[in-house]
Amino acid sequence: MLIRLLRDHVRPYRRAALLLVLLQLVQTSATLYLPTLNADIIDNGVVRGDTGYILRVGGVMVAVSFAQIGCNIGAVLIGARTASALGRDMRATVFDRVQTFSARELAKFGAPSLITRTTNDVQQVQMLVLMTFTLMVSAPIMCVGGLVMALGQDVPLSSVLLGVVPVLAVSVGLIVHRMRPLFRTMQERLDGVNRVLREQITGTRVIRAFVKDEYERRRFTEHNSALTDVQLRSGRLMALMFPTVMTVVNASSVVVVWFGAHRVNDGEMQIGALTAFLAYLMQIVMAVMMATFMFMLVPRAEVCADRITEVLDTDSSVVPPADPVRTLGSHGTLELRGAGFRYPGAEAPVLQDIDLLARPGETTAVIGSTGSGKSTLLGLVPRLFDATEGVVLIGGEDVRRLDPQLVARTVGLVPQQPYLFSGTVASNLRYGRPDATDEELWAALETAQARGFVAAMEGGLDAQIGQGGNNVSGGQRQRLAIARVLVHRPEIYLFDDSFSALDYATDAALREALARTTADATVVIVAQRVSTIRDADRILVLDEGRVAGAGRHEELMAGNETYREIVLSQLTEQEAA
Repeated sequence: MLIRLLRDHVRPYRRAALLLVLLQLVQTSATLYLPTLNADIIDNGVVRGDTGYILRVGGVMVAVSFAQIGCNIGAVLIGARTASALGRDMRATVFDRVQTFSARELAKFGAPSLITRTTNDVQQVQMLVLMTFTLMVSAPIMCVGGLVMALGQDVPLSSVLLGVVPVLAVSVGLIVHRMRPLFRTMQERLDGVNRVLREQITGTRVIRAFVKDEYERRRFTEHNSALTDVQLRSGRLMALMFPTVMTVVNASSVVVVWFGAHRVNDGEMQIGALTAFLAYLMQIVMAVMMATFMFMLVPRAEVCADRITEVLDTDSSVVPPADPVRTLGSHGTLELRGAGFRYPGAEAPVLQDIDLLARPGETTAVIGSTGSGKSTLLGLVPRLFDATEGVVLIGGEDVRRLDPQLVARTVGLVPQQPYLFSGTVASNLRYGRPDATDEELWAALETAQARGFVAAMEGGLDAQIGQGGNNVSGGQRQRLAIARVLVHRPEIYLFDDSFSALDYATDAALREALARTTADATVVIVAQRVSTIRDADRILVLDEGRVAGAGRHEELMAGNETYREIVLSQLTEQEAA
């Protein structure tokens, strides 16, 4: 998966990669040439006392060193820029894929895991690419070149290298093999820490209300300790790698000096050649050390690449049409014919055989007990997920055939848990229609019964809103979300229990103002509060995912036991009448 992921994302930067390899080749060649020049100075300059020769060859060494430095700087600069660009592209690709996911895929991965995969996992792959460009490209060149140059100095002494390199490769390979499963576990436990931390930050009010600080502290400590444990285990293996390499290296240096000294003493080798051989041995070792460092990064990057690829290979259950319909024959009508929805692997469907017809100028209400599928029903209309049975029609067209942009313009949804983005009141209200004027924003706030508290906020429309709307109350958040949809001006309004946090007086005033503003639009309201929907033109009663009745309030009170039970659980017989 790692190779496949890198192949797809490195392709646009092939020219930069080729230039980098060329620079690394020149830089490494210069590094390999320096010990030979040094040996030449010792054997032909120092031993013979030829100062002129020393200066001439020394000048060549200085020139080669400057070429090495220049190429190295260029390679590192290109490598860093390319790796950063690749990381940017990879994050954008994952983000774009996640944006296509329906609620089903988002629930499958979970928000904490998707955040980790988009940030930390991509960062690990980016780090591997950076190290590859700056270290790994030169490592094999230096290793092979060092072997060739060492053979050029003394062939019998080079036999030592035949034992050193395989021992190093086997030692590193065994350690890396043990590290790979630990890195997968590490990323999974990092997901767990992110999940718990996210829950504790967003649920801090609940934690304090129930005085669960100590419990949550123990819960976080448990996940944190689990992550620390696997990091320590992988760290011990990493710590074992360098001493292993250095032990082999030092032992080989002793062997080279021992046998090299005998060969110099026997006149079979010059001192300069022995010095150069030791330098090449260290260069080979450095190449192996660089490769060792890379091997430490590869297992974790492989795991991260698998996790990234898993997201990229996941297709959304909500697929845009190949030949989308971009105009509607009729406007504002919403119809469900035998619609149903079942989660993958579920024993029973959430919705089954749902028939609903909502027209412009009418208000259709949906009511039912908790878990009866009310929110799921509304989610089928804007394609948060697709119906697994039957069809959903907007303007007489199957919603699955419509252009997503057309669906977004036609349908406005206020979810059960409205979300506000960090920014200002105005930026949130203009989320669906950026060109809306301030007058239109104030008019929407007036209808949503939010003008008063927004005007009282410092800055008014420019007042700051925290992430998720955490600096406003639940009722204020709901009213701002309703105002945002009113600014959008869709043909079909979907309110998913959007009045639950409002007091009765505000609820009544908002519904009255809303009725005037949406008089020509199609309105579908899901509510638990009977007073919110009793005046609707048509009420759909859901029970365990099926339609248990449909009609006006008076008709259902007279002939539908399910609806009657819901009403009488909130109102007296006299109030219901």
